Amino acid sequence: MKSMGGIVVLIFLLTGFGSPDKTVFITPQQQGVEENVAFSWGFGALVGKDKKFVPITRDTILKTGDEIKMVVELKKECYVYLVHHSPKGEVSLLFPEDVRQFSGDYKVGKNYYIPKGRSWFELDKNPGRETFYLLAASERLVELEALIGNYNTAKKEEKGPIADQVLTEIRSAKRKFKTFTTLAERPVTIGGNIRGVGKAEQAKRPDVATISTDIKANNFYSKTFTIDHQ
Repeated sequence: MKSMGGIVVLIFLLTGFGSPDKTVFITPQQQGVEENVAFSWGFGALVGKDKKFVPITRDTILKTGDEIKMVVELKKECYVYLVHHSPKGEVSLLFPEDVRQFSGDYKVGKNYYIPKGRSWFELDKNPGRETFYLLAASERLVELEALIGNYNTAKKEEKGPIADQVLTEIRSAKRKFKTFTTLAERPVTIGGNIRGVGKAEQAKRPDVATISTDIKANNFYSKTFTIDHQ
């Protein structure tokens, strides 16, 4: 697959393909909590020789030749980040492609595909563990943005320590916001069934937005995906 910052065209994590119907219901303690982080998230894969279209909702195993794609749609003004950590220790910001996008093409109600357009990432012949960090916050994570900027401009021999700092900052953000609540996480209801993609249809890949999950949270949301690329 296409390389993203040293990683092969690969994308997210899991130990099995999950059912898209998992719902996190609001508990009585969550009633009245402010919902200032809201977006939809879709992550799908085309697996096997028949390119069966499946949703990825948790850590999983994928194989060389499988393809993956994600989509983000803002429901409210908030800041969504997708950070990838490769088996070689490299980090890359997959969404947004550049933090300057936050002050440009970054709108509520628009689908942002990863990778852009109709392209999909294809897992290459280099196996390993790929980790993806999905983060969203009501305010920009400026420390994380700065570290990723430092990583992108650093010399090759300096990148390793900075990559470690990026991962540390992600863990720090999770600890900082751990008291905030995920209010709801439920599949978007769309008519039709998810089905495999045959050879005749491979030119027009399925839309991962059809398997999106609506996510609502108070101030902060995070989820980690891992793909065991075999």
